[in-house]
Parts: sequence; structure tokens; C-alpha cells
Amino acid sequence: MLTVENLEVFYGDVRALDGVSLTVEQGSIVAIVGANGAGKTTLIRTIAGMLRPARGHIMLRQTDITGLPSHRICDLGIGQVAEGRQLFPTLSVLENLEMGAMLPRARWNQDRNLDHVFALFPRLAERKEQLAGTLSGGEQQMLAIGRCLMGKPDLVMFDEPSLGLAPAVVQSVLQTIRDLNREGLTCVLVEQNVAVSLKLASRAYVLENGRVTLTGTGEELLADDRVRQAYLGI
Repeated sequence: MLTVENLEVFYGDVRALDGVSLTVEQGSIVAIVGANGAGKTTLIRTIAGMLRPARGHIMLRQTDITGLPSHRICDLGIGQVAEGRQLFPTLSVLENLEMGAMLPRARWNQDRNLDHVFALFPRLAERKEQLAGTLSGGEQQMLAIGRCLMGKPDLVMFDEPSLGLAPAVVQSVLQTIRDLNREGLTCVLVEQNVAVSLKLASRAYVLENGRVTLTGTGEELLADDRVRQAYLGI
């Protein structure tokens, strides 16, 4: 579904991604793990069209989307749940969700998509008139996911969805990602909880200093001594 080939990205003279390649099969969960500063968010932002690569290609279903503006990439079916949620705090829950349905691909089916989001997150239905900035952290993460789903994506990139959340809420968010995947949504997961993300993932990549240093199934990387020592403290 998604292929990244030899991607290089710079911030000024600093190379943030150095020849990164990966594939995402339709219907899978792919985890990207690595330390802070390894290039995970840069990779997500580049795929989303927010950063322009110096070299390499990004292919979506055999179509080259390298360098397309982010609104075009969204309308082709790639959604993003950004790190830090990035909501509109002075807009209501409902208004934030409606903003997610502005894409041409989603406008014709907005009511059905809204019903799906409210079925997935009943708390959002209860608080649809409440300002987004007054929600709890967990509720804001629900809203960020819901807003993305309003765009009717085929693939969603989740960037640190559990960041700053209580453990019980983290489990709920990750369960939601698992449920969405079972419904057919393809997922790319960047998550600080390495053990949980590898358990969810059918395939995983380890990024170090902008390079892919390990790849395999989630189970294979969970059993890899290098991963266990570096990220699991075992």
C-alpha cells in the first residue's frame, strides 16, 4: 500500500533521514521505534507532505506522491494523528470533527463518518458542544483520532498517541487502534511504549540516527537482544 524508497531529508545542513526505506502492506500495523531524535516524526511528516525530501520516493498504491502538498496526500487517503494532538482548542468537539471532514473525499459521507466516530468514542458524543481545550488528555486524544477518521483515510499514521496519558487511558487508545485495524484500517504506529507497539505490529522498523538499522515482525524484534537492551531495559 505504501512504499518509501531511499528517503533523505535535511534540516538545513543536518541530515535527519539517511536512505530510509520501508513498506506498509494493506491492512497491517507497522511500528516504527527508536530513541528521541532518531527521525521518527520527520519520517511521518515527510510522508504526510509537510516536509520535502531531498532524495527518494514515496509511493502510495503505485502512485508517486513524493513532494505533493499535504492536502493532496490527505485526499489520497493518508491521515495523520499528530504528536501532541494539535486540536483547535477554542472550537467545540463537533467543530473539530467537522474540520476533519473538509477533504473532498469525505464531504459526501460526513454524517455517516460522524456516526462512526461517535459509536467509537461515545464520550465525544456526550461532549460534542464542549470546547476541545477543556477536555481531558484522553478525551483530546479520542478527538484527535476522531477528527482524522472524519477524513475517511485508508491509512493512518499515529505519532506518539499515548504521550502524556495515564496508563489506563493508554490501554484504551491502543485498543482503539487495534479495533480500527481489525475493521480494515492500515496503521503506521510511532509509539514510545515499544513493547506494546511491537506486540501490536505485524512488521516493525528500528530507526537510529535517521537510518533503519533493524526490521522484522513485531515478535522478532521483541525477541531481539539489541532491542530488548536498548528499548525494553532487559
